[in-house]
Amino acid sequence: MERKFASEALPLADLLRWIETGELQLPDFQRGWVWDDDHIRSLLASISLSYPIGAIMTLETGNAEVRFKARPVEGARVETKDPALLLLDGQQRLTSLYLALKSTDPVPTNDRGKTIGRHYYASIEKSIDSAADREDEAIRSVPAGRIIRADFGRRIEWDLSCRDGEVAAAMFPLDIVLDPNATMTWQQDYMNAAPTLADKEDRFGKWMSFYGAVIKQFQDYHVPTIRLVKSTRKEAVCQVFEKVNTGGVTLTVFELLTATYAADDFELRPHWNVRKERLRQHAVLEKFNETGFLQIVSLLASLERRRKHLDDHPDGEPAPPVSCKRRDILSLPCEEYEEWVDKASDGLERAVAFLHEQSVFRSRDLPYTTQLVPLAAILGWLGKDAELFTVQTQLRQWYWCGVFGEMYGGTTETRFANDLLDCIAWMQEEGQVPRTIRDAQFQAVRLLSLTTRNSAAYKGLHALQMRYGSRDLLSGGSIDIKTFDKHAIDIHHVFPRRWCQQSGDRKILEVVETAVNKTAIGSFANGVIGGSAPSAYLRRLEEKGGMSSPVLDGLLRSHDVDPLALRRDDFASFFDHRFERLLSRIGQAMGKPVNRSENRDESPFFDKDGSRATADIERLIQGGESRTVEFKSTGRLNLHTMEKDPAMEWAVAKTICAFMNTSGGTLLVGVGNAGKVLGIDADYSFVRPRDRDGWELWLTDLVERIAGRVAATDLDVKFAVLYGATVARIGVRPGIGPVFATPMKGERKPVFFARVGNATKELSTPEVLEYGKKQWPE
Repeated sequence: MERKFASEALPLADLLRWIETGELQLPDFQRGWVWDDDHIRSLLASISLSYPIGAIMTLETGNAEVRFKARPVEGARVETKDPALLLLDGQQRLTSLYLALKSTDPVPTNDRGKTIGRHYYASIEKSIDSAADREDEAIRSVPAGRIIRADFGRRIEWDLSCRDGEVAAAMFPLDIVLDPNATMTWQQDYMNAAPTLADKEDRFGKWMSFYGAVIKQFQDYHVPTIRLVKSTRKEAVCQVFEKVNTGGVTLTVFELLTATYAADDFELRPHWNVRKERLRQHAVLEKFNETGFLQIVSLLASLERRRKHLDDHPDGEPAPPVSCKRRDILSLPCEEYEEWVDKASDGLERAVAFLHEQSVFRSRDLPYTTQLVPLAAILGWLGKDAELFTVQTQLRQWYWCGVFGEMYGGTTETRFANDLLDCIAWMQEEGQVPRTIRDAQFQAVRLLSLTTRNSAAYKGLHALQMRYGSRDLLSGGSIDIKTFDKHAIDIHHVFPRRWCQQSGDRKILEVVETAVNKTAIGSFANGVIGGSAPSAYLRRLEEKGGMSSPVLDGLLRSHDVDPLALRRDDFASFFDHRFERLLSRIGQAMGKPVNRSENRDESPFFDKDGSRATADIERLIQGGESRTVEFKSTGRLNLHTMEKDPAMEWAVAKTICAFMNTSGGTLLVGVGNAGKVLGIDADYSFVRPRDRDGWELWLTDLVERIAGRVAATDLDVKFAVLYGATVARIGVRPGIGPVFATPMKGERKPVFFARVGNATKELSTPEVLEYGKKQWPE
């Protein structure tokens, strides 16, 4: 097995001498480390007491494959030369020690955000006093001018700017402690300053004690050192460093690449900083870092290498892989970085727009920061082609499968590469469905464990709700990048926590924090809600917002909340209804059904015997038709002719469209105008299969043909048996934009319907334009 490093303990004096001669230098990763004064005094006190200060790591130079630009340690006046060793870990410690113990320059320290220079001394008296604290009393720091003042600067307490002052104060300058000749000269001056022989003998005793207690400790101090041998590969430098570095700042691949490119006179850090400033203007990229950016560049560069190889070798010779692992980034040539950096930046800019369209506006609400890497790489590679309708549709499916399949929580570099290859082939060449889509699964019961932002699916679910048209509960406006900040939108409870706690219901308390009981609510609206029962806070919302109950009900439906259940404080009906609606949303986004139990009874409030659905329909019938409730006798059968009649279908479809264009609502099919239950069972003769499932399939197909696929997927269909007849309850959510109905026969001219009172009315073109300005002001 190849030996990567050697462990040894080296004299501190030798390490600092190598810094002075330029044999030991720093790789040009970053500059400007500043420690506070207490930290440096603690470091010096530890050495004087022979306490460990932590290991350092060096790297032998001379490997042509591992070229880093080097720079001297701060304060070392070294002529340009190639060092024998590079200091990888312990840079801040050795820089501070070099300045404090070898250089005559002040040590830069941090004092309440300002950088000030300090010099360090050892008090002879305190160093030999066993009762004194070595760090707080024996090791002292003085300002850059070596003068300490008292009484608010009016009096000089110590003047250590000259030898006489140092000797008089018995303060030994630590910047000569490793220089035997200078130390001996200081000792002689200290002894000669004694006025009498007795004083001289006293001073000699103190000096010998001080020499043994402090000076010899510095001169004999050894630092544990890990030396990476010359043959160590670049990626192994990172690997070894991470295994031995238990504290401090991790040596990142970005820093290694910075030093590598610096050897070719390319300044990577300022190059990235320019892009970082531009990208950080987008709140959703706030936590995106330089390593992720390099991964994007590496993916694009390696994909281009693979493409060229396949073009040049049609005989099937194995092509190089697409990858963004550490070793691939570290081997990324500078010229390839420069070639692809703009594409990577463009991909991230396009990713921001894409995420905004998915209603993800802030980094804290981004399901996976890691998913930005393949997303930006895909968009950067496709460029303008990424804006095509088909590509956007495919991209959305891939994205949401990644989120709800929770595919990016572990080691992700291999998935990044697969995503890029799979998605580009799928989008450009009609290849197979990407593995992320194929492998993604969402278990219905997972909804019950989504309780905090720690889960990507939790954050994704709330973004998905906003994307499907959730509206602010007070202003009624749609939630977009502008109104999100304006209304301080955040995730809040529908049934307040306080109300749930006061209910004392164990089943409610078990699910109060789940995503099912939370939605996107503005801070003002949430303040109005407080901890009250829904029936109470809905009245307050209506009063504050100056809106009618049907309008507020429409806003609630836009959050997939059943307003009837909310107005009755019926948590069970609310939860079960929203549980099913959220599963439907997830399935739509993923382009595949969620995994359900055989009985579809994952909700703890599952309406096992249908009694709750029956009671809800009975209440709706008793309330009669209104702006948000309408009855239809059948869906296909004309009860007068007893034949299938397209006019019956058109009546159902245009009512659904009218609800979508107004505040949403509920359509009961199988109920006559007077509220008499007739049932839809007679319709079964005209659907396949001849049952509820066939009837629901017919309804979905009808709405899709008349109003489009989006409208068809936005219906909430439930069935209940009343007095031996089956009634269909169709919940309709308000549309995020105008919905037009196109007749199936005759002149196929799109028609716009809206609810006016308790009737469905067709609007003329001028009326539609005026109506649209009020209904969808954005």
